[in-house]
Amino acid sequence: MTRIVIIGGGFAGLAAAKKFANDKRFQVTLIDRQNHHLFQPLLYQVATASLSAVEIARSLRSIFDNSRNVSVLLESVTKINPQKKEITTDQTTHSYDYLILATGARTSYFGKDHWAEHTLGLKTLEDSRRIRQKVLNSLELAESSKDPTEQKRLMTVAIVGGGPTGVELAGAFSDLLRRALKTDYRRIDVHKFRIILIQSGERLLKHFDPQHSQYTLERLQELGVEVILGPRVDEVEKGRLHLNDDRWIEAETIIWAAGVAACPLTQTIDCPRDRGGRIEVTPSLSIPGHPHIFAAGDLANLTDHDGQQVPGLAPAATQMGKHVAKVIKEDLRLQKTRYADRFTEFRPAFKYRDKGIMAIIGKNAAVAQTNKFKLQGFFAWLAWLFIHIAFLVGFRNKLAVLLSWAFSYLFDKPAARVFSKTKSPK
Repeated sequence: MTRIVIIGGGFAGLAAAKKFANDKRFQVTLIDRQNHHLFQPLLYQVATASLSAVEIARSLRSIFDNSRNVSVLLESVTKINPQKKEITTDQTTHSYDYLILATGARTSYFGKDHWAEHTLGLKTLEDSRRIRQKVLNSLELAESSKDPTEQKRLMTVAIVGGGPTGVELAGAFSDLLRRALKTDYRRIDVHKFRIILIQSGERLLKHFDPQHSQYTLERLQELGVEVILGPRVDEVEKGRLHLNDDRWIEAETIIWAAGVAACPLTQTIDCPRDRGGRIEVTPSLSIPGHPHIFAAGDLANLTDHDGQQVPGLAPAATQMGKHVAKVIKEDLRLQKTRYADRFTEFRPAFKYRDKGIMAIIGKNAAVAQTNKFKLQGFFAWLAWLFIHIAFLVGFRNKLAVLLSWAFSYLFDKPAARVFSKTKSPK
């Protein structure tokens, strides 16, 4: 039986594991530091109190409860030994015949890692909870404060990064504060809550059509979001950040959505990497020099045969996970033929099928584009809703999210606004 170890239960790892499920030729071990698969495209909605955590996450064990050949382990991988075909975790050592790295990405501060102490990223459920608690707690503190200057700082959120995550956070916070919470407070005016979106480039959503970027800018400004284009952040301190045009911005909550870097685990393997630490994989998604190790999802850097840079999106990660499983199954077939010693020569190259990109700006507003069409406004928003519902894992999750969205749409009262006032988040 061929032993497959998959590190990471995100879109790539999950897709690969599903392809091996109930195939008696394979013994699959799926290792993750979390016990759940997270639907990351909706993570910002947990951060902005539109959805609860259980609506966008599902236990990995429950996903594979009927797959007897798939084991799920809650462990952290610390080292990879390609020569021995072993990985070391915080608990034990696992041997493999094939290893699939699908650990995803982490927040990148472009060499200024000490900024993490004063900012909040958005990669995990815990990140989203911290953001939600920070913003809602800041409103409570502002309600109690009698100092106008302190109230202004408490009622300011600065979001660094004008990609889809930054845009979606800014739009969702505006909807939350100016619609859902407008009658909840007596001593402060939530309409004075400042949402500042900072993008160092010339436009928002740089991978989208310029018309979509302009529409997004105008729509966010209509929602009351202050958009700063051009200047970049060059210093971050507690409660404030500095722009290179010599401006300080006071903000109780600073959210970093400006960059991603590969998991540090890649440093334990001798392989080519890009500036962000992503592995520069072969066309078949294996790691150069290590034909039995594959990288998929945000961890892999690849330009396919059509010259298309594979983006760090959920559909791309899913396609890569499925492709790796296909390659391994083909390896197994070839090893029983006269080509057993040359199986790597016959591995198919990964070809990314671009299904388009989209971003939601706020209620009734989104942008979407593929190679064949472009949408913006209400119809793009509807497309965004239906596509994200379709990709959620599990019928219960889909139904829960659909009902939550329907309630929020009709009554402007998201239900996930409960938080515990424990130690204040950073």
